[in-house]
Amino acid sequence: MNIGIRDVAGYVPSNIIDNDVIAHWSGVDEQWIVDRTGIHERRYAPASENTSALAAGAVKPLLDRTECPVDALILATSTPDQPQPATAAMVQELVGFGRPVPAFDVNAVCSGFLYALDLGRSLLATHHDWTAVVVAGADKYSSIMNASDPRTVSLFGDGASAVLLTRVPDDHGIMGVSLITDGHASELVKVPGGGCRQPADGSKGSPETRFEMDGRAVMEWSLANLPQVVESALAEAALNPEDIDRVFLHQGNAIMVRRLAEALGVDRSHVALTAPRFGNTASASIPLTMSADRQRRGFAPSEKFLLASVGGGMTAGAAVVTW
Repeated sequence: MNIGIRDVAGYVPSNIIDNDVIAHWSGVDEQWIVDRTGIHERRYAPASENTSALAAGAVKPLLDRTECPVDALILATSTPDQPQPATAAMVQELVGFGRPVPAFDVNAVCSGFLYALDLGRSLLATHHDWTAVVVAGADKYSSIMNASDPRTVSLFGDGASAVLLTRVPDDHGIMGVSLITDGHASELVKVPGGGCRQPADGSKGSPETRFEMDGRAVMEWSLANLPQVVESALAEAALNPEDIDRVFLHQGNAIMVRRLAEALGVDRSHVALTAPRFGNTASASIPLTMSADRQRRGFAPSEKFLLASVGGGMTAGAAVVTW
């Protein structure tokens, strides 16, 4: 038996932040935002809705729809509720697992979901008495945005998503995975404060706890590195780009998705897109896009999916999945 994605769910807050609001905050024209990002709106969670609550909004429907016991919860996030304990422990409490199971966080920034997915696959393959693992991605980037910086505040929204991993027939499931981290590029995406190297000063919204990104350099790194990662995952799955039915890329922004699709040589009509509506939801974006695409047109048995992402670190990941 192989390990595969049996179900997927997504969750976004109800509060829509459109480009008029972003333009007012950052002092740029609405068209400037559309031309550079292709994003028209994003969702912000209220102050009372932390990352754990976002994640619970995606995990709970999976638990409600499955009859099999879930043996572990892995949460990918780069905006945890607090430094410790793991936000996954809080999600476990919120959704009511009913029994103690392993629950922990993974931080590979926007590639976090794919890292967590491979961990979930490995755990389920190793523990032969386990039945299912939930892998979630959730981020609340509205809590770390510099509202006066149009290069970043125009991109990010809040959201969560989750998948249920179970055993599936050998010709289905996760067929290939490739993951890399390039620490030489770790300065391209960062929140410098809040850790032991540069503790936050304790004031809410202090500058050192705000998100920073060199967008141009991130795009260049992504175009140079993601194709190799995707090629490796496809090779492990013994597939070619033309064999892929649907492509779910990290939704950094709509322009970035299109440029990466061209660099990967995949049919643009196969690429799902949610960035114009939800913006960049970081670790949530790939399964959130899968959930939205499934709601829109369903998934057919044996369809082949390519999941690929880049994130801070710099990190990149790709997974090939047969539904």
